[in-house]
Amino acid sequence: MKTLYLECAMGAAGDMLMAALYELLDEADRAAFLAEMNALGLPEVRIRAIGTTKCGIAGTRLVVDVGGREEHSHDLGRHGLHHDHTEHEHVHRALSDIETLLARLPLPSSVREHAAAVYRQIAEAEAAVHGRPVERIHFHELGQMDAVADVVGVAMLLDRLAPENIAASSVHVGAGQVLTAHGILPVPAPATARLLRGIPCHAGDIQGELCTPTGAALLAHFVAEFTPMPPMRVEKIGYGMGAKDFAAANCLRAFWGDACVVAGSSDVVAELRCNLDDMTGEAIGHATQILWREGAREVFTTPVQMKKGRPGVLLTCLCAPAEAERFAALMLRHTTSFGVRETLCARHILARREEERPTPLGPVHFKHGEGHGVVRNKPEYEDVVAAAEKNGLSFTEAVNGLLK
Repeated sequence: MKTLYLECAMGAAGDMLMAALYELLDEADRAAFLAEMNALGLPEVRIRAIGTTKCGIAGTRLVVDVGGREEHSHDLGRHGLHHDHTEHEHVHRALSDIETLLARLPLPSSVREHAAAVYRQIAEAEAAVHGRPVERIHFHELGQMDAVADVVGVAMLLDRLAPENIAASSVHVGAGQVLTAHGILPVPAPATARLLRGIPCHAGDIQGELCTPTGAALLAHFVAEFTPMPPMRVEKIGYGMGAKDFAAANCLRAFWGDACVVAGSSDVVAELRCNLDDMTGEAIGHATQILWREGAREVFTTPVQMKKGRPGVLLTCLCAPAEAERFAALMLRHTTSFGVRETLCARHILARREEERPTPLGPVHFKHGEGHGVVRNKPEYEDVVAAAEKNGLSFTEAVNGLLK
């Protein structure tokens, strides 16, 4: 499984993330990406790549020039907002303006949809912390074009790379205070803090804003799981450099490679459960199918006895911890439950791989598991069914024939 792992030891900003992903491309693809970005028609925007070093480590800065002036993603002032529709209206853009701009850009539909979703997250976070409707949130125009370029660039690069899984570390947000259009605010800024809800993060000793609203929104939208670096065979490493210098190397690292499971390893899953006693079997079956379709690791039901002696059903869903909130919301929406319980469970697992093998009944895919002193092989269910039907055998006869 092609895996992208983002190390956010020095936070995350849109330009740093874009530069780290840019470094994962081959040289020809890098030039093509810059040409495509500069041909999009973003107002007064031009992107250029600069090789730079931080604490002796070489990497790339992607500089976004807006109207001939360089913008810095570590400056929260560019995300400053105005809510008065009459004050300097000509230099501010509303969310609807950004959505209209994105709709006009020559982008693949999936890239456009991802970019629009990220921007809506930012606007909704700003609206919530300022107590304003989303429609009254306005962004400073110059800084806004810089952020649009970051969001679109990241979406384009992920579309090119097409990772099957995206994971990230805990996010270093920085400490202290930051100057914004609203005054001096704590780090992380309120909108950033809201976007990071449910995401592991830490402050550290570095004074300053390390994670911007754009960086937080991109992580919240694209990353499936926040975890220590999983076992993987790394093929490439990208270094996306920030503009500022700190005692630590100011970079975001992107690791690209194949995920692998170490024999005899363990992981953690979220176990979500709710009791149901007023749903039909058909309705419960529909809810379980939705959870499977949305990517749950496991879904099952257990008969239980509830209050007043009523028979009921315990619905259980296993998922990645970072996905717990999304799956809990699905369970609340598609069942009659008033609450979903969550427990983090450690699992001892076998290292798995799938391989095709020749058998007396034809080629068949097998699951191979190994670890904790155990070795296990099992033919894939669909292949067993196909072999049974093709050879006029029962399911058990087919299994026995495949294992000869």
